[in-house]
Formats: sequence, C-alpha cells, structure tokens
Amino acid sequence: MRRVAITGAGVISPLGNSLHDLHRSLAQARPGVRTLPAQLAQGSGVKVAALVDWNPASAFKEAEAANLDRVSQFALAAASQALASSGLDPASAERERIGVYWGTGMGGAHTLEASFKSVYGAGEWRLRPLTVVMAMNSAAGANVAVRHRLGGPFANFSTACSSSAMALGEAMRTIAAGRADAIVAGGAEALLAPGTLSAWQALRTLAPADAANPAASCKPFDQRRAGLVLGEGAAAFVLEDESHARARGARIQGLLVGYGNSCDAVHMSRPDRGGQMRAMREAIADAGLEPRDIGYINAHGTATAVGDVVEAQAINAVFAGAHPRVSSTKALHGHLLGAAGALELAVALLALEQGMVAPTAFLEQPDPAIRLRHVPLQAERIAPPRAVMSNSFGFGGSNVVLIAERAAAPAAR
Repeated sequence: MRRVAITGAGVISPLGNSLHDLHRSLAQARPGVRTLPAQLAQGSGVKVAALVDWNPASAFKEAEAANLDRVSQFALAAASQALASSGLDPASAERERIGVYWGTGMGGAHTLEASFKSVYGAGEWRLRPLTVVMAMNSAAGANVAVRHRLGGPFANFSTACSSSAMALGEAMRTIAAGRADAIVAGGAEALLAPGTLSAWQALRTLAPADAANPAASCKPFDQRRAGLVLGEGAAAFVLEDESHARARGARIQGLLVGYGNSCDAVHMSRPDRGGQMRAMREAIADAGLEPRDIGYINAHGTATAVGDVVEAQAINAVFAGAHPRVSSTKALHGHLLGAAGALELAVALLALEQGMVAPTAFLEQPDPAIRLRHVPLQAERIAPPRAVMSNSFGFGGSNVVLIAERAAAPAAR
C-alpha cells in the first residue's frame, strides 16, 4: 500500500477565498457569520449564516458563470488553487492517472430553486436547457474533471455533513491501492437559498441570531449554544502517491494516513456515541498510531444541544488517558455541510504545519457536561504535533474521521 501525500490545497470560504486569508481569519478569531441579506432570508425565518464574499467575474467569463451553479463555481476556484499550489501540471502528467473525488450535500441548490420558482411561481414550464447538468449532485466534481481534463477515477459522495471527508478518505484508499497517482479531492456547498433555508429551519436545529452580536450566533461547547449556523464554500486538495510527489520535488504539507468510516445505524438525525467511536478508532488503527499521537482534533462540534455532548463523550472514550486539544471552528465559518470535512481538514493541517491551533470562538461559558481540552476564544501556538484528526458526522448516521501526519523530511542526497 502506497503512502498518500497532501501536496496542494485551496479554499473558498466565509473566512476568505485563499488559504492565506483563511489562516489569518482563524489566527485572529475573525468570524464569517453575519446577518443574512433580506433577498436570501425572505420568509424562511433564518436570520444568520456564513456567506462567501464572491464575485463570479473574478474567476469566470460572464457566459461561463451563467452556466455554472454557485456550487460548481466554488469547486472550480478551490480546485484550481489546489492544483496551482501543488505544482502538479496535468498537461505534463499522465491525465488518466489523475482523478477527481468530490463531495456535496445539496448539490446545485440555487439552480433547483430557480427552476421551481419558475415552474410553480411564474407558471413558466420551459426551463434552461442546462438545468439538469447544473443542478445534479455530481456537477461540481465533474466540472473540475472537465476543466483540467482529468481522466482518472471519478467519484461523487453525498452523505450529508461527511460528504467531502468521505471523498478524501476514499481518494486516499484509491491512491494507496495503486489505482491513481493523484486525485483532486474535496467538496463544495452553496445552499443559502430561501427554499432550502426554510427546510433547514423546519428541522429546528438552526441557531437564532445572537441579539447582542449576530456574528457570535454559533457557540459550540458553550452552555448557551442554541444550534448550528449554515455556511457555504469549498475546499480542495491534491492527494498524491508520496513517491510520485517526492520524485517531482513537490512540497508535502502532510500525509493523509487514517480514514475511519462508520454508520450509527440508529437514527436519521440523532447522533450516536458508538458510531462515532468506531470511526475514530478505525482511523487511528488505519494510521498505525496511538491516541496519544494525536495532538489536535477539529471536532464536528455543530453547537447543537445533544450533538456536542455526544461527540465529547465519544472523544473521551477513545482518548482516555490522552488529552488532545479540541476545537470547533464552525463558530467562525459556520457549517458547510458537504464541504465541512474538507475545509476543516485544511484547518487541522494548520496545526500540523505551523503549530497554530484554531480556536472555538465565543466559548465563554463551557458546558460542564463537555469535558474536553478546549482551545477557547483565541488561537494557540504549540509545537507541531505528530498527527491531527478531523471529525465529520452527518445526518443518516454517517461518521467519517480523517487523520493527517507530519511528513518526514526528504533524505539528503
């Protein structure tokens, strides 16, 4: 089995549209959550969300952007960043050995909503010819493959909040098995549209706006927490066979070494400690590590009353005797659903590469029922740990856990 290196990354997020901007926002604990514009909220009752500051003209010609749902625009921008930072030029590589593995929860939500509005609102049944290929869940990943002519293995995952984490884990296994030399893997989400917001509001899991500070509406692990805040964006990585990466002199950001995947098989929306523990233990075993080797966990931490407690219990059961730092950065960037796992792996890698542990913002009153080694309010500087973990737990009971490890320096010649 081949080892898998992370050689490139890119992000489009509520905290900035580059890795540099993301890192700066995390270091400053600067939130991306804000009051929703009226044209997005409409009658949904949703007051706050984490939006991307996005101008399609910055990345696409007008005619091109018109034929891409917002989710595909995000995916293409993040993937292009990842490829550029990796130094992997598909034009000079064997394109049939480079694949795309992608994740999204809601797919082309804006295109679907526009079509329903046209049909049921205006009575206009003649829709745009490209409606299907703009709205389908695999559109974002397929657009990445088409743009860069990547003819290797392709897969699209839609497992709610674990979608992009699963894409990364399965890409890791595909490369390790020798079926590809490199894979562009990640996820994208763009669901902030009135109808979709109304559906989420009906679940009664969304946080109300904080009356004093709307940016502080998401409070993971805090006893004042009242629910999650939706976000949008994308994150992408270039995963590569380590020997292939070293042969071309690529900078290795870390090694993706552990992947755990389990299903609660208990309830469609209520989390289960046992399923989460199985995924964490599988990832640690897959990585060939011990719990004490994990220095930081980016928790799923959605700020729901039950979910945060269940995850803390699962972490404490798996890491008994070890005390990794734990934070949930959803307080700052919101919950990106299908893109959450990929974005949060990028956050975890920051600790691995630079020794900066991103904080759980607004954690002023930790819930006594959640006994973790918190990183409250502000980022912490530490010696880079051997390995970091990222948890992604989704509706339907889908649990995915990823572990990245520091890469050894190349041998002297």
